[in-house]
Amino acid sequence: MSKSTAPRTESLSNVSIRRSTHSPIFTVIGSLIIVVLLSVAPWIAPAQVASTLMNFFILVIMATMWNLLAGYAGMVSIGQQAFVGLGAYATLYFALKGVNPFVTIPLAALATAVIAVPVTFLLFRLRGGYFAIATWVVADTAMLIIGTIAVLGGGTGRLMPGLENLSPSQTAHYSYLATWIVALIVVIGTYLLLRSRLGLVLASIRDNEVAARSAGANVRSARRTVYIIAAAGCGAAGAVLAISQPFIQPTNEFSMQWAAEMLFVSMIGGLGTIEGPIIGSIIFFILQQSLQQQGVWYLIIFGVFAVAVALWQPKGLWGAFRSRFRSELLPVGHWVRTERLQTKTPEPLE
Repeated sequence: MSKSTAPRTESLSNVSIRRSTHSPIFTVIGSLIIVVLLSVAPWIAPAQVASTLMNFFILVIMATMWNLLAGYAGMVSIGQQAFVGLGAYATLYFALKGVNPFVTIPLAALATAVIAVPVTFLLFRLRGGYFAIATWVVADTAMLIIGTIAVLGGGTGRLMPGLENLSPSQTAHYSYLATWIVALIVVIGTYLLLRSRLGLVLASIRDNEVAARSAGANVRSARRTVYIIAAAGCGAAGAVLAISQPFIQPTNEFSMQWAAEMLFVSMIGGLGTIEGPIIGSIIFFILQQSLQQQGVWYLIIFGVFAVAVALWQPKGLWGAFRSRFRSELLPVGHWVRTERLQTKTPEPLE
């Protein structure tokens, strides 16, 4: 019998790896429009709106740094207000030495980063809940020490010098622009960091620390680097906070409220995402502006909302959206896409 061939269909997989599932052009255009509008907001929006936006930017800075710690490096801190307060007082110290308060912002960030280095050698001996409580102890210790320094106002506080030559409108505009620029640098810097080699190490630590160590990742070094960066970011937030609210007082700058707000907005927005703290901050301010006249119900509704998100959407609202629609505005990871291809190969027949 002669042999003949007939086509046989086989299914093959074509795997592609992408940063994003959609074209980034719309994200870029939208981001540019938002940047331009927010940059001119003090001149086109009412003073109350600009003030609210300034507080929003400060919260975004803090929450982004806290999310970098907890969402990517796995370090849950309830003491990041330590660096907010130290950044504020570093600004006050440099201003007392005659430096323009707006020029002191990068100096304050640098000072808090330097202070964070020895702190890591104490905190990194602890893990889990012990680490979290220790960060709180560091924050309270820093507040007590600052409260004993008379030249910085002691426990009663002191007015920020160097702003008296500016008119109220100039102070408001310059403070807004400084806060907005710091927030923009923090978000863009976080995005670039997470797309770097360090970001890859952080992603591996977040997903499986044991596997990351087995693959050769220097987990301790990565965490120390992130902790110092987060301290610098919170220090910058404290600096712009000190300029926008120029009466510096320990109980305000080192307030536990900052840690609570960082945790709240990161959790409801989505841990382990850049967009999460921004979305969470937007929700926070919407609720705050809507409910601030409700007295004690204001805090109750906040608490119920946070518990509901934690129970039904543990990835946060943006995390749930990303999983459902496989979309990111600021992609730092990779999406794996598999396509099935039909091919025909000859098959011998008797």
